[in-house]
Amino acid sequence: MPNKAKHTIHYAHHHHFGWDNANPPVLTVAPGETVEVETAEASGGQLTADSTVADIATLVFEKINPVTGPIFIDGAEPGDALKVTLLSFDQSGWGWTALIPDFGLLADQFPDPALTLWSFDAGGRAPAAFGPGGRVPLKPFCGTVGLAPGEAGPHSIVPPRRVGGNIDIRDLAAGTELYLPVEVTGALFSIGDTHAAQGDGEVCGTAIESPMTVTLAFDLVKDAGLAFPRYDTPGPVSRHFDAKGYHVTTGIGPDLMEGARAAVSGMIDLLAKLHGLAAADAYMLCSVCADLRISEVVDLPNWVVSYYFPKIVFD
Repeated sequence: MPNKAKHTIHYAHHHHFGWDNANPPVLTVAPGETVEVETAEASGGQLTADSTVADIATLVFEKINPVTGPIFIDGAEPGDALKVTLLSFDQSGWGWTALIPDFGLLADQFPDPALTLWSFDAGGRAPAAFGPGGRVPLKPFCGTVGLAPGEAGPHSIVPPRRVGGNIDIRDLAAGTELYLPVEVTGALFSIGDTHAAQGDGEVCGTAIESPMTVTLAFDLVKDAGLAFPRYDTPGPVSRHFDAKGYHVTTGIGPDLMEGARAAVSGMIDLLAKLHGLAAADAYMLCSVCADLRISEVVDLPNWVVSYYFPKIVFD
């Protein structure tokens, strides 16, 4: 049977909050072995398919982004790279997207909480999430995936770091091979924060946050000298969005962050005009399916940031 895992780790018994190289491993595996890992969505169960917007105010941030693990990789030493092959994602059929006060690219423009609940046929041939903002084609991936840092902990799980962590790269999907720099003996790998879909940038701070079971395989590259994570994709990365083209807004100026804010704000306004969406709904929808791109960084003094929204969502 393809992708048959030799080991299974259950989230309920083997998860942790934050990074700490003193966390004891819950499993030891040899290079070449395959593991099935249960993960929680980013709230760690604080939000459910029955939640309301009132539940946003009760979130305990110390319990945000729990990860399952850590897994000790036999033979891994500082200076090596851990190769993680993401084999499959078994989805749950539900997820959430939220505006959390004081969080996100446009937090100053959206001070109030908001919540979108999504449902989908996880086993469909072309699954898509349905919510108040149209139909979003799904591409499940892991938002948080990484190794224990060499520096003694504990460390927050929120910012990404050299050894991975909360990197929110939507192309860490099935078939992708991820390489992570090892800083401690055994690597101490953990994974969580799985997403059913996300746009590049995750602009409101949340994607379609959804619990899943991930199957992955480990291998080692000795003495890799890897400075930062890198990855190889198995094929095209945006085919699920490309079919109907895109609406694109831009931001132009000497600051890339301000350019990104302008491009996203422009798209929110455009979606309100084209589809009658409330600004908060448009902002959340952008976060789960639209892509920020740096279009130009060479023509001083101004740079161009573009924001691509797939028309297929409203097809």
